[in-house]
Amino acid sequence: MDLKNIIFELTSTWGISGEENNVAQTALKYLKNYTNDCYIKNGNVIGNFGQRTEKRPHILIDAHIDQIGLVVTGICESGFIHFSNIGGIDRRLLPAQQVCIYGRKEIPGIICSVPPHLSSGENKVLKIDEFYIDTGYDFDTLKSIVSPGDKISFSEKPKALLNNRITGMALDDRSGIAAILYALELLEGTKYGCSFSVLFSTQEELGERGASIAAYDINPDIALAVDVSFAYCTGEKEYECGKFGKGPMIGVSPSLSREITDRLTELCISEKIPYQTEVMSGLTSTNADRFSVNRCGCKACTISVPLRYMHTPVEIIQLEDVENTGRLIAAYIRSFTDVQ
Repeated sequence: MDLKNIIFELTSTWGISGEENNVAQTALKYLKNYTNDCYIKNGNVIGNFGQRTEKRPHILIDAHIDQIGLVVTGICESGFIHFSNIGGIDRRLLPAQQVCIYGRKEIPGIICSVPPHLSSGENKVLKIDEFYIDTGYDFDTLKSIVSPGDKISFSEKPKALLNNRITGMALDDRSGIAAILYALELLEGTKYGCSFSVLFSTQEELGERGASIAAYDINPDIALAVDVSFAYCTGEKEYECGKFGKGPMIGVSPSLSREITDRLTELCISEKIPYQTEVMSGLTSTNADRFSVNRCGCKACTISVPLRYMHTPVEIIQLEDVENTGRLIAAYIRSFTDVQ
């Protein structure tokens, strides 16, 4: 499979929290290559694999499909757009960003920026309601195209970098989706002693909402949340970050199953998959927090792709880390050997 092009397509398709249908259709297209039992339910993309029985564990493998973005809150008579954030936006990066507004038609815009010549010299970070978007349209024309509630995304397109790295927006968590698809490719023709469901979940950036409803419906015994975490960059604490090219980051936390953490680690060693650990002292801020307390609870763990510049339009990943995340997922499914 052409993993790079899959990532490019996934990250080029917009799907802001609450309106993920476009990217959900793209992900479903790829999922259909591996199972006929796949569908979209309540916004979530779900695929089922293997015959589920009481004697065999059922695994949930998840990556969230939504991305952070913005939303139109009003239009000024001067023709500028008021907006607010959807998900965790770093306000420091907003000035002069190119955006796309999804109104009655898609229109480009620029988030307003005060030239340094006209600024007071203060490095003040504006509040979200102090920003505006300039589209070039006058008030009457703009009002016929754009309405409050319309979504806005950044316009950055994915690009290939040196050392097999990719930059773009929504790599959190479309790289996790790509890793799961790669695992499915590796599992083709394999018999395994479990059944499992793949979930590409909605609204993670709004509080893991899609994961909650899907987990209740699927009711797994074990859940793996495949997400991203912080890759080291200059100026950060190395012990708090993963590193590019060193493999998936396996979660260690009191809110996660130590049994699953240890099993994933053992598999990396036996399969010669490079890996890192990610130590968290409480909740993980991923869908694993929802999975572990679903119904009567289930064993949950996180597997994360190292990523730089999270929640910006220029996130960066390294392709080998996505591949090795997929290898680990496939190895975990194959490790259930009681085939019936």
